[in-house]
Amino acid sequence: MDAVLTFLSTPLGIALAVLVVVAITALVVFALRSRPSAPEPQAAPVAHPERGAKEPLESAEIGESPARAGPGEAAGDGAGEEWAAVEAPAEAEVPESVPSRLQRLRSRLAGTGSLGRAIVEILARGDLKATDWEEIEDTLLVADLGLEATDELISSLRSRVAVAGTSDPARIRSLLAEELLALVGPDMDRSLHLDRGAGAEDHPASVLVVGVNGTGKTTTVGKLARVLLAEGRSVLLGAADTFRAAAADQLQTWGDRVGVEVVRSDREGADPASVAFDAVKEGAARGVDVVLVDTAGRLQNKLTLMDELSKVKRVMEKRAPLAEVLLVLDATTGQNGLKQAEVFAEAAGVTGIVLTKLDGSAKGGIVVSVQRALGVPVKFVGLGEGPDDLAPFDPQGFVDSIIKG
Repeated sequence: MDAVLTFLSTPLGIALAVLVVVAITALVVFALRSRPSAPEPQAAPVAHPERGAKEPLESAEIGESPARAGPGEAAGDGAGEEWAAVEAPAEAEVPESVPSRLQRLRSRLAGTGSLGRAIVEILARGDLKATDWEEIEDTLLVADLGLEATDELISSLRSRVAVAGTSDPARIRSLLAEELLALVGPDMDRSLHLDRGAGAEDHPASVLVVGVNGTGKTTTVGKLARVLLAEGRSVLLGAADTFRAAAADQLQTWGDRVGVEVVRSDREGADPASVAFDAVKEGAARGVDVVLVDTAGRLQNKLTLMDELSKVKRVMEKRAPLAEVLLVLDATTGQNGLKQAEVFAEAAGVTGIVLTKLDGSAKGGIVVSVQRALGVPVKFVGLGEGPDDLAPFDPQGFVDSIIKG
């Protein structure tokens, strides 16, 4: 021990001792830095406030289908389901005003009106012969005006031309416009009835939208929401087409785009009546002006379709009277569209028609024939794929566009 102390007292011993101390210190620091740091405390998940007691189902017809509201605040209770809340998009698109879209769509119809051009070319010949009248008749039939309406128009027009004793194409065109306008029905009530009746002031105006898949039905619901928003109304959408998975997603996209809520089911194949019921109930809870409900459009079995739509309608009416039942038809389907229209009219009691793809091709006559077949007016028309390519139907503008276009 004395030898060690003697060595450490020498300059060499002192230097060696210092090196040992430095080495030990370095090892301690390295060990401390290598230890894993303690995880930071995580914030506890935010619990949704418990909802009040569920209301009893108002009808045994309503099936159990978990439904949820789309972007926005948490939706209200439905038929025994939990609602999910998703934030609405920061900025929603601003819909085009109704007067602006009316003017734009009228211009577009006039610019593509092959029906009008075909008739005008015949009238421009001047002194019309029997073959010319037959050609006009054929043109109107191809335009899906319908045999009865075409015979009525041609008979009346020929009589008025004979009485006037004119061969002036401009005068004959004017007479044709008057006759066609009479067939279109300028006096039909084409307004969307959204007034809340007596005793239903606390409920939204409910609109059921029906139609065959592929006619643009779900897209029309989204576009109609934009029309109503442009008029200053608040809207809620209901995705009751539960048999086509893409339908609810498509409607959700429209809801996100416009900034309105969507009530939908989390389960494919859920009971459509339950989703429709939830949508109307949630609309009442939120105090919205209008609830638009999309439905399935299967035509494989007429009886099944009628039963399903009738049930949806009955269940919705348990919450509030239906304001409108709108049938969406593809204007290019012609007479086949009329057969479809009759099936839906029988099933749901249609109150108005929305014609999509009325692009001024040779199918403009469907306006007259479908109104005659169902006894209800065309209330809206669509002329394109844009979000604002839907507008209230204007009979005078429609006739002017195809005759003067």
